Amino acid sequence: MLDMKLIRSDPESVRDALRRRGEHAEAALDTLLELDRSRREILVEVEERRSLRNTVSEEIARLKRDKADATAKIEAMRTVGEEIKNLEERLREVEASLETELLQVPNLPDPSAPDGDEDNSVLLHHWGAPREFTFVPLDHLDLAATHDLIDMERGARTSGSRFTYLKGDLVFLQFALVQFALRKLAVKGFRPVVVPVLVRDEAMYGTGFFPTDMQQVYRLEGDGLNLVGTSEVPLAALHMDEILDEADLPIRYVGYSSCFRREAGAAGKDTRGIFRVHQFDKVEMFSFCAPNGSAQEHDFMRSIQEEILQDLGLPYRTVSIAAGDLGASAAKKYDLEAWLPTQERYREVTSCSNCTDYQARRLKVRAKGDKGGAYVIHTLNGTVVALGRTIIAIMENYQTEEGLIEVPKALRPFMPSDMEMIGR
Repeated sequence: MLDMKLIRSDPESVRDALRRRGEHAEAALDTLLELDRSRREILVEVEERRSLRNTVSEEIARLKRDKADATAKIEAMRTVGEEIKNLEERLREVEASLETELLQVPNLPDPSAPDGDEDNSVLLHHWGAPREFTFVPLDHLDLAATHDLIDMERGARTSGSRFTYLKGDLVFLQFALVQFALRKLAVKGFRPVVVPVLVRDEAMYGTGFFPTDMQQVYRLEGDGLNLVGTSEVPLAALHMDEILDEADLPIRYVGYSSCFRREAGAAGKDTRGIFRVHQFDKVEMFSFCAPNGSAQEHDFMRSIQEEILQDLGLPYRTVSIAAGDLGASAAKKYDLEAWLPTQERYREVTSCSNCTDYQARRLKVRAKGDKGGAYVIHTLNGTVVALGRTIIAIMENYQTEEGLIEVPKALRPFMPSDMEMIGR
């Protein structure tokens, strides 16, 4: 969440920043300021009454020592006590409303994030040239049908639409991607973690997915748990309510998990194949770092994503996302989009976000050095490999005229018997 001290001290700068996200983001600011004003006024009244109560208590004690009548003072004490009780109740109500409103307000966009909505995102660069085919390429689902590698029909029969069975050599390809990604990230200082995929509401609120993205989440009401849509959530919550040693920063993790999303609002979008499904696997990186190092950490994490796509030989482009299209937690975000030949366009396969202090403040993750007090740190997250979408990109870009799929050289050491071709 945003720092209320910042909102109070420089409301117009906060207003200008939120306006870059759209009117909906700016609208809550006046409500926040009014609630904060009420809170501070009530606090003053509470402190005044408490001070008065202390004074009256001393007077009652003096009167009793002097064996004088303290009845009037005792009655006054009861009145002051009742006033304090009522004021404290009002204070709790205002603070609860303030907390609720703060949870609705997104992060302030970084000044370097482009202005506007999704149509204003800025292309940073391309890598690789789209392959020129001497035959008509097949999409991933038609390629898979030849060798019974993806079964959407039985997936739908078992679980409903947007579920699938992945079969045969594509299973080996998926776990080759996992091994490849985990080893590369481990070398770069990220500690591998297998995360829980069911988390409490605190983790969802802490990372900013609640309340804004509740409609996308599969929830187990009876248990008060939620299926995660990304490993970002349990990785961020790993140090919830902790004070970290400043000397250990940055603390980097790479998590692997299955992920679940309702895809609410996605009716009619990418209904063919496995590009947009309700259950998918993902390798995700996460960093807890010092505030003055998060911009550099963001570029470092993006460079890893680009290195992976280059190692896989997949043409891609890098896009800086416009402020109006950022998720609630992100101050700045990059998308990497791989070329899909049958769609003749680039599609997002990974993203990387700098969430500054927004998540850490919600999760109460701080750091402390040898000097000074504890301070709120910054958090960053990035997809290393979204397995379904990366498999699609490999299948379509590496297909042969015979309907086989060449395995990228970087993945062959992780395939059975250094497999070079899927479908043979």
